[in-house]
Amino acid sequence: MKKFRKVLDGLTTSSPGGTIGTPSGGSAAGTPTAAPTPKEIDVQETLISENFQLCKTVRHGFPYQPTALAFDPVQKILAIGSRSGGVRILGRPGVDCYCQHESGAAVLQLQFLINEGALVTACADDTLHLWNLRQRRPAVLHSLKFNRERITFCHLPFQSKWLYVGTERGNTHIVNIESFVLSGYVIMWNKAIELSTKTHPGPVVHLSDSPKDEGKLLIGFESGTVVQWDLRAKKADFRIYYDEAIHSVSWHHEGKTFMCSHSDGSLTLWNLRNTTKPFQVTFPHGKIQKDGRKESCKPILKVEYKTSRSSEPFVIFSGGLSYDKAGRRPTLTIMHGKAITVLEMDYPIVEFMVLCETPYINEVQDPYAVVVLLEKDLIVVDLTQSNFPVFENPYPMDVHESPVTCTAYFADCPPDIIPILYSIGAKHKKTGYSQKEWPVSGGSWTLGSHTYPEIIITGHADGSVKFWDASAFTLQMLYKLKTSKVFEKPKPGEGRAAELGEEDPFAVQMVSWCPQSRIFCVVGISAHIILYRFSKYDSNTQIVSLEVRLQCDSEDIITPSENENNPCFSEPGPHSPQPHHQHPASPGSRTPEGAKDSIPCLKVKDRVVRVPPGYQSELVIQLLWVDGEPPPQITSVDINSAYGLLAFGNCNGLAVVDYLQKTVLLCISTLDLYGATDPYQRLTRSPRRNRQSTSEFCMRGLSNFYSDSKKRIRTSYQSLTELTDNQQSTDMDRSKSPTSVHYPTSLHNDPRVLPEPVASLRASHCSPVFYLLDNVKGPGRKLSLPTDLKTDLESRENSFSRSRSSSVSSIDRDTKEAVTTLQFGESYGRKNDVLPGPCLWVGTSLGVVLLIPMSIPIDHEERMEDSVTVGPSGAVQMLKGSVLRFAFLDCSGALIQCPYEVWRDQNAPEDSDRPRRRKLVHFSPSSSQDACGEGHLTVVCSERQAKVFLMPSQSCLFVHNITESSFVLRADVVSVCNSVCLACFCANGHVMMLSLPSLRPLMDVNYLPLTDMRIARTFYFTNGGQALYLSSPTEIQRITYTQEMCDNLQEMLGELFTPIETPEAQNRGFLKGFFGGNPQTFDREELFGEAAAGKASRSLAQHIPGQGGLEGMKVAAGGAVGELARARIALDERGQRLGELEERTALMMTSAETFSKHAHEMMLKCKDKKWYQF
Repeated sequence: MKKFRKVLDGLTTSSPGGTIGTPSGGSAAGTPTAAPTPKEIDVQETLISENFQLCKTVRHGFPYQPTALAFDPVQKILAIGSRSGGVRILGRPGVDCYCQHESGAAVLQLQFLINEGALVTACADDTLHLWNLRQRRPAVLHSLKFNRERITFCHLPFQSKWLYVGTERGNTHIVNIESFVLSGYVIMWNKAIELSTKTHPGPVVHLSDSPKDEGKLLIGFESGTVVQWDLRAKKADFRIYYDEAIHSVSWHHEGKTFMCSHSDGSLTLWNLRNTTKPFQVTFPHGKIQKDGRKESCKPILKVEYKTSRSSEPFVIFSGGLSYDKAGRRPTLTIMHGKAITVLEMDYPIVEFMVLCETPYINEVQDPYAVVVLLEKDLIVVDLTQSNFPVFENPYPMDVHESPVTCTAYFADCPPDIIPILYSIGAKHKKTGYSQKEWPVSGGSWTLGSHTYPEIIITGHADGSVKFWDASAFTLQMLYKLKTSKVFEKPKPGEGRAAELGEEDPFAVQMVSWCPQSRIFCVVGISAHIILYRFSKYDSNTQIVSLEVRLQCDSEDIITPSENENNPCFSEPGPHSPQPHHQHPASPGSRTPEGAKDSIPCLKVKDRVVRVPPGYQSELVIQLLWVDGEPPPQITSVDINSAYGLLAFGNCNGLAVVDYLQKTVLLCISTLDLYGATDPYQRLTRSPRRNRQSTSEFCMRGLSNFYSDSKKRIRTSYQSLTELTDNQQSTDMDRSKSPTSVHYPTSLHNDPRVLPEPVASLRASHCSPVFYLLDNVKGPGRKLSLPTDLKTDLESRENSFSRSRSSSVSSIDRDTKEAVTTLQFGESYGRKNDVLPGPCLWVGTSLGVVLLIPMSIPIDHEERMEDSVTVGPSGAVQMLKGSVLRFAFLDCSGALIQCPYEVWRDQNAPEDSDRPRRRKLVHFSPSSSQDACGEGHLTVVCSERQAKVFLMPSQSCLFVHNITESSFVLRADVVSVCNSVCLACFCANGHVMMLSLPSLRPLMDVNYLPLTDMRIARTFYFTNGGQALYLSSPTEIQRITYTQEMCDNLQEMLGELFTPIETPEAQNRGFLKGFFGGNPQTFDREELFGEAAAGKASRSLAQHIPGQGGLEGMKVAAGGAVGELARARIALDERGQRLGELEERTALMMTSAETFSKHAHEMMLKCKDKKWYQF
């Protein structure tokens, strides 16, 4: 093979850490190997293992399945607990922190230590945790595990270090917050109630101290019993027995009355002077029926009773509606004086909390807002205005407004793209919000020094696409695009979409975006592609539509060829297909027999439409139905603005479209791309019969956000099977790839032979929608979206821990070869080419790499008039598994960017002096070389392997077997630390980094041991050492894989705690204190301390010391390295403390010397004075 000459002067093979010498032969899994033929390459590689470290950075979106809510009225920060054990702490925009309990138990309740920088969490595993919020990454300081009782309610009085804990048995325990140990003081349920009571009062549902006297504790039991317990006298002051179960209790600030909410939808008001019966009973939503009885109402789950200086008290509660109307929305009711306002919510209310001006419970509360935590949203209502408007939420809580179906992440974007997208999107913002500032304004955040423009794109089930500004660890929506506006609304019962029963026909499957040219391409689930151009002006547009009949008529059986490991690289022979060998369908081309079938799934608007500024549709491409079956899903797409071309493929073949001339250049089956260079032996079978229009093959549509309902459409494409280089026994068949699906031909006849549910096709630009085989009335494919709640991790059949079959002995499997990735770029179409030219690289599900050279006119006028010629040149190379990614490097190892067209606004007013012409930017592979024709490197990554080729000779320089027991889900060539590397995410949860071009392993971290389907489909690497994935149906998790960003992470995150003086309590005045009763001073330490109350039983609860500030060490390297790192941190901390002690000692010595000097001077001055002179 051709030798690779030195391209950098002064480099030697002995350079430390970076220079690559002659690679040695061998082929061991997990190690970079070279082809047997000796080669010589000298490229300075600067990346080393120390440049990489993996850690989480920030989480965006709405907390998934929220369970609890808390607010610090002094620090003004908000905490939300979730069912998975997560805690989100929110402050001002930019202050957003995510914490996770190691146990994963649901968070039952949250309690802030007000203005102390600490948070107590009570979890479903009956454990209390104390979190330190005085550091940017909060950590658990203490934990207390209850062994014999279940925690039901917690209460922490303001400025107290004693936490009251109610249990399911009805007992109340007291925990010292400082030491996190139980006090010996216990309020037993049988002491709290009367001895004559024969029934158990039930779990504790409420605990609060009296505003009038901190020594009185109000205990509410579920059965309807309320007890005020005198903590000093250790006896009950009074007991209340009510027929209805209690859900919550709220005090009046004077401590003379309190209000209870009940299960029958009633509110009871109790006066301490007479506790035999309620002072007032109201049914806020209960009407009197004709027979005189109250209609039954739903329970009032929570009530808050707040007083105001300037108006009547507020009574705010959730629930309590009557049962008569089915399907009513959840409501929050605000009773202010005689006015009753009912606020309807879109989702069920999880919790709400009224925000007040003062943290003291014995002062007038003056509520100003109410935070309402819903199942899928967070809203804050302004109580200071009579119409109760909501505040505009500054957090990105609407990521899941429609289920997310795909993601894309772009770092280091052009600096002008974010402001222009924001200016366009700001015109469509909702109005009617409160004019006041967002009340959750705690913490501090500054723009870090390591910031650059970043954009995240999310595609959704309703066809919408959202652009987000992700710079500096924040997330703010810039612009929203609705792709459904391109199509006519399908009428009920009409059209193919209705016939399919598909409720989400516009769902976004993948996106492709060029930030420089602002060309945007959206692939939809209905086998359609929409091309958008960006404009700052509105326009009247006639949408152009192209219909493509991409069909593979022959069914072929693939058997491995003898030269599978060493495929031929000959040029196309005389039997190679011509560019238009298949049927390139023109719009409206239909055969008489199949006229009713040769139609697209959706109908494009055929009239002139007015489109606002922003992204405006220019072209719609749709695949047609064939033989009564829907078109197969599009599996890959690529667009190049410099060439003016768009390429896409599916399991039937490949199509290339000239979007400037609005023509189809190439429409060809995958088999015809090979010509004489087909590496497989295919046995031609008789043509298939037209399948009847039945529901035998089903494709699962987009599921509802929280339901598992099945919406079906049929699909016609065959499954895929993969051929690998080595054979393995079927008992090693443990894993199935999301880029290859297969099932036996006998599946229709034998229901016992079922395929394993694996995902379908992997796209090249972003995670597509995956299809899983499902057996519902026969074999079918169900669409499992990232929003599905059931990830099938419990099922072994759908686990990613299985290794995919590589057996090639079975010749009775129907197979089709899908196009899994596409990439335009400047390359060498044939071995004897001297100069590079436009090419299209094609990767298939069978691991074959194909190269298609193109001839494109250079002149602007010629480009718009002359045709582009496209001709396949045959197979180039084979890899193990489906091809996932292409990238190009020059001979110095630098990444070659794809050529692009500089953005120009086509709707801008004409300028006669400066005619609008296309301005192209090319990055030729030979531009950085001394002589033309030097060539370039092509990096190809598949599910199992990575290879580096030298072009134009097509010789393989390096090979690396990435994994044998799993497969790669996502692969990207990224720029990091002024160099490039190959980033891979595997199905077993490993994140790997490989150097380029030598494919030397740099990092391998078992990041997600249990990878579910959602993460697999939404994982996305980008430049600058960052990546993201959808950690839940509502949240985006961002991570970094560089040591530099991990080191600077503390600087880039916001501060949760800021030093603020606690407001002073108001002076009540002499007369009011004398007649109304001042709150009595109460020494809890005297009662609850070990000296007075003794020690609690050791078997009752177990104290667990927390990780403290060392929690961040988990992501660091394990073993001895991790221990050394911990020891080093401990030494640093000890040295820091010793240094501070030394400074304080020196300061004290200086102060003592100064004092001695002044005393001596004073003695000399006063020595000779008489006593009367002083």
